[in-house]
Amino acid sequence: MPRMSLMKRLFARDPDPKDALRPLWHRIVELSRAPAWYADHGMADTVQGRFDMITLVLAMVLLRMEREDRLKPGSVYLIELFVDDMDGQLRETGMGDPTLGKQMGRLVSVLGGRLGALREAGRDVGAVGDVVARNCAVDDRGRALAAHLVALAQKLDADDADAILAGAIAR
Repeated sequence: MPRMSLMKRLFARDPDPKDALRPLWHRIVELSRAPAWYADHGMADTVQGRFDMITLVLAMVLLRMEREDRLKPGSVYLIELFVDDMDGQLRETGMGDPTLGKQMGRLVSVLGGRLGALREAGRDVGAVGDVVARNCAVDDRGRALAAHLVALAQKLDADDADAILAGAIAR
């Protein structure tokens, strides 16, 4: 067995477990930025609307992940990537530490609320539409947006665990 030098042992870094989920996080962001959500399905093309779409797409992915034991552990890291990204975005806007923690708490709470509401709504387009209309910056085309969210959930159901972990989802 090869011996590791003292310096290597002292400064060795374990890989960040979030790194394995980065392709999936990037795909979620990519899906949430698709122009059709905004141009065709009524989501407001604003900072709030883009946040809404990220949380909706992320929630659909997390709901898929919670139904498969192999994917459940990764959902924690995916949420951490969401938090890291939102933290960075808020810092870029000039928000400082005194208010950042409170704002991050609100954003995570919003994600949790939407996750619970969408879990309860299931694949019922009307119920998903109600969740979207109640919680998001969407116009009267919320039902169309809901139908496309349900279609996304169905595509995610068809994706296997390896595809999801690799971020090769909803193609």
